[in-house]
Amino acid sequence: MSVSSASLFLQPYFRQCPSLSPSGLSFFCPLSSFHISVASGPTTATNKPAAAVTCCVSSSQQFESHVSVVNGNIDNRISERDEIRLGLPSKGRMAADTLDLLKDCQLSVKQVNPRQYVAQIPQLSNLEVWFQRPKDIVRKLLSGDLDLGIVGLDTVSEFGQGNEDLIIVHDALDYGDCRLSLAIPKYGIFENINSLRELAQMPQWTAEKPLRVATGFTYLGPKFMKDNGLKHAVFSTADGALEAAPAMGIADAILDLVSSGTTLRENNLKEIEGGVVLESQAVLVASRKSLIRRKGVLDATHEILERLEAHLRASGQFTVTANMRGNSAEEVAERILSQTSFSGLQGPTVSPVFCKRDGKVTADYYAIVICVPKKALYKSVQQLRAIGGSGVLISPLTYIFDEETPRWRELLSNLGL
Repeated sequence: MSVSSASLFLQPYFRQCPSLSPSGLSFFCPLSSFHISVASGPTTATNKPAAAVTCCVSSSQQFESHVSVVNGNIDNRISERDEIRLGLPSKGRMAADTLDLLKDCQLSVKQVNPRQYVAQIPQLSNLEVWFQRPKDIVRKLLSGDLDLGIVGLDTVSEFGQGNEDLIIVHDALDYGDCRLSLAIPKYGIFENINSLRELAQMPQWTAEKPLRVATGFTYLGPKFMKDNGLKHAVFSTADGALEAAPAMGIADAILDLVSSGTTLRENNLKEIEGGVVLESQAVLVASRKSLIRRKGVLDATHEILERLEAHLRASGQFTVTANMRGNSAEEVAERILSQTSFSGLQGPTVSPVFCKRDGKVTADYYAIVICVPKKALYKSVQQLRAIGGSGVLISPLTYIFDEETPRWRELLSNLGL
């Protein structure tokens, strides 16, 4: 296929980009670094494209996309492969915590060589695990190279930029908690500034001298400022120790992820009221196209979701079993329910304990089983003994499976299924 033929073929899907005039092929793509390669003849590992075009848009749009045109056909990644791909963080605390969570859900990741970027989860057939940088997980979900991923919500929001193809399957995996927050110095002109509104109303910020913000979030940052009425602000891209930027005089404020806030305080910085862009934690995210089009992805997502939900719901819960003398199951249940901490999931389970006495089978005792949160465990044991409980046994819960997880119903509804 020639360059001009590729132009005619792809034209309906993009708006014109005046920056692309070479060879008469000009498109606008909402994702930066858009690359079109055209090749003729058989494709091999050594084939080089006959033509390549790159379109770069504003720095606030940070994605990459790739479309290959080979022998007149567009390369469709959704149908290229049969295996399901799950992207996991490759390094850091998020990576370790993700592997721990999956292990707790009986979905241990088996990696033959720690230097390899691909692994397996034996319990999920036809699924590959790919270790990637968090931002690359989001990008590859959008490009069709991954089907599922576990990353922080901040990463999904920054690099997903509201793309409707990304679906949050589980929004609270209970680790990686942090917030994306604006911070300013405690001293100088900011000493008495304690809210975003006060910051926006400072007369110092003009078109000629805007508020300088150092951040790695060049999409969420400008959007947040614009939405909150701070018109005069510029953003410099920075990684690493942003806390030093104001003291060095290269920024007036920073926009960064904050966990405890200790690092900010130690560098004479402070968060301000209204300055939190978003609260973040680890989430399970999926490609809408993959869920609908790729065989097996929806079923694998269902199993992963159910295991996650069952484990997270059971976290911090204990089963308490005890014997209690009574005339009937109803009478014992009445005593138990008189204590507010004994409601359990749906209520206590009460069943007779049979024993043989004088040649007859009798039920003088009843076994009760309740579910109690860890923070109320000792108090519950005291209350149970106070109303006649004995032989109290306690064991941690591993899973609590519902009849159907609400998040699964929400996912199906989102997909129109």
